[in-house]
Amino acid sequence: MSSPQEPRRKRGAIAAFLLAADAWLDSTLYEAGFRLSRFWESATILSRRMRVSGWRRAIFELLGEAFTLGAVGSVVMLALALPAFQDTQGNWRAQDDFAVTFLDRYGNEIGQRGIIQRDSVPVDQMPDLLIKAVLATEDRRFFDHYGIDFLGLVRAMTANMRADSVVQGGSSITQQLAKNLFLSNERTIERKIKEAFLATWLEANLSKKQILQLYLDRSYMGGGTFGIEAAADFYFGKSVKDLNLAEAAMLAGLFKAPSKYAPHINLPAARARANIVLNNMVEAGFMTEGQVLQARLHPADVVDRGETKSPDYYLDWAFDEVKRLAAKSGEHSLVAHTTFDPNIQQAAEESLEFHLRQYGKKYNVSQGAVVVIDTKGAVRAIVGGRDYGTSQFNRATNALRQTGSSFKVYVYAAAMEHGLTPKTVVSGGPINWGGWRPHNYDGGFAGRVTLKTALVRSINTVPVRLAKDYLGIDPIVDLAEAMGVESPIERFKTTVLGTSGMTVMDQATGFSVFAQDGMAGTRHGITQLVTRTGEVVYDWAKDAPPPHRVLSEKALSEMNEMLTEVPVIGTARRAALPGIVSGGKTGTTQSYRDAWYCGFTGNYTAAVWLGNDDFSPTNRMTGGSLPAMIWQRLMVYAHQNIELKPIPGIEHPFVSAEIAAKVEEEERKKAEEEAAKAAAERPPVLSSHTTQVLREMSSMFRTAPVLDVPGNPDKLSRL
Repeated sequence: MSSPQEPRRKRGAIAAFLLAADAWLDSTLYEAGFRLSRFWESATILSRRMRVSGWRRAIFELLGEAFTLGAVGSVVMLALALPAFQDTQGNWRAQDDFAVTFLDRYGNEIGQRGIIQRDSVPVDQMPDLLIKAVLATEDRRFFDHYGIDFLGLVRAMTANMRADSVVQGGSSITQQLAKNLFLSNERTIERKIKEAFLATWLEANLSKKQILQLYLDRSYMGGGTFGIEAAADFYFGKSVKDLNLAEAAMLAGLFKAPSKYAPHINLPAARARANIVLNNMVEAGFMTEGQVLQARLHPADVVDRGETKSPDYYLDWAFDEVKRLAAKSGEHSLVAHTTFDPNIQQAAEESLEFHLRQYGKKYNVSQGAVVVIDTKGAVRAIVGGRDYGTSQFNRATNALRQTGSSFKVYVYAAAMEHGLTPKTVVSGGPINWGGWRPHNYDGGFAGRVTLKTALVRSINTVPVRLAKDYLGIDPIVDLAEAMGVESPIERFKTTVLGTSGMTVMDQATGFSVFAQDGMAGTRHGITQLVTRTGEVVYDWAKDAPPPHRVLSEKALSEMNEMLTEVPVIGTARRAALPGIVSGGKTGTTQSYRDAWYCGFTGNYTAAVWLGNDDFSPTNRMTGGSLPAMIWQRLMVYAHQNIELKPIPGIEHPFVSAEIAAKVEEEERKKAEEEAAKAAAERPPVLSSHTTQVLREMSSMFRTAPVLDVPGNPDKLSRL
């Protein structure tokens, strides 16, 4: 039995414990606070000792700001480079296991792609003089840097400043390989940032020997060849193992500009470039002047390959098509029969280069692309840029550029499908769509106009009103995709004015529907794939899915009725073909960065784009100027000596009397306007009364007879 004092003792013990805990807590907090105050005092004293003033403080402030900006800049650069690293996740080291020989529509060989052109010779088996020639010209400090050669960059900049032109490049071999493997040739800051990060990534994942091997195997060497071994065989008819110094120098000179220095095209230029390579080898200390003297005295000769250009942009696109079509067949060594037409290809290249040489500086434009498709969907020509040797980036199939007003055809086609007609009247006045207030090209507005007038004059507010009040965005984008546009189209309200990027191939495909009776799904570049033993792997006539209708006969007829007016009285008068009915639409983007003309006849559809790789604006170039002129010159050639076919919905392929009358009336009005303008700029003409007074005075003095110039009574001349 417990005593009455037991609970009291327990309470006393608990109270003592709580008092002890309270005392410990108080002492601990006090001690912690005291130590913290001592630490703070010590830190304050230390910070005061480290505090600087005067010029020293200015230096520390600058270093601090530089560190902050550097950290932010590094994060931004890394964010820009991250998309490029996605390409490194696949089996990027593997060579393409397809070997394809391509034939044009007439059965003539036009080129090869795949392992045929990429037979690799190990670097150890290549002549030492070839390696020295490449390193002396492309990257002398290749074995001393880690992907980016800052000393070489400074040297190149100094040499370029002295020469007042680009005479040396600053990119290392690793940077060039990164560009060849993962990037395009577009000259943008974003691409250079990606290139720098990928170069360091390659250095971290590959040895120097592997990097050099890939560079020599993957570089374009002109003449449709890829890799140093294929180039040695093409130019000299021998293996790279058997090259002499003169031949090695000539090949090493091709890396900078293979099309410009290709010896089968311009042998004197190739030999001059090879001499520069020999100079580089002497300057780098790789060889002496005496060792290269024999190569200078006896430059390399090449195998006569003729001057036939390889349609490399077309072959690159066709090669991708072959890999897609033959992926399930299990066959990899193939002969591809294509729809390529060398004559149309040459005409497209000539028209683009002719006009850029003539007017490129005037309009501040440097690049262009063209795609030609016939009315059965066969891709006849692809021009992906001015020079494949300078840039293998295919601007016709890979570049996404804003389409401007050329996108309006999809808006109007959707409107026709929804019951509107060319005679439907819509307001062309100001419009506000959620704060977006688009303006017309001239800055003004139109009154109530028909849809035909709005399309022909390319009034901006009308298609915006159609999308806002009648259609919505989705039906327009859905129709564009159904017509063959494969580029991802943004579903924004500004899309109706062509702010979404599309390829030239997409534009040609979409516009070809108007020439193909409203049918889609016909575009093709490969007609047949055959193995080396003659077995047919793919036949477009049998294996391709059947075409399908995407435009009703009503909508097609109404659209072609409007589009054929554009080259007559609309924005594309420079695209009008003499005696041939054609239709089309111009396109010009904001700040004049892109200019388009996409047009068609009953025989062909062609899309033309002009712009700059760095997205810099042109000098107010519109789609109705240079692109229309390029299209017109190309199409005049393409329609020579062929049977002209009518455009669906237009009765005759030749210009009708009605159209001819419109053209004549427009020319008459233009002539009258020019005459009125000229008359306004001429000095005032003397009145008839003044002329009579002058005649009387002349007869009074009779110093000399007067010649009265009819129509110019103020121009009196003595005989």
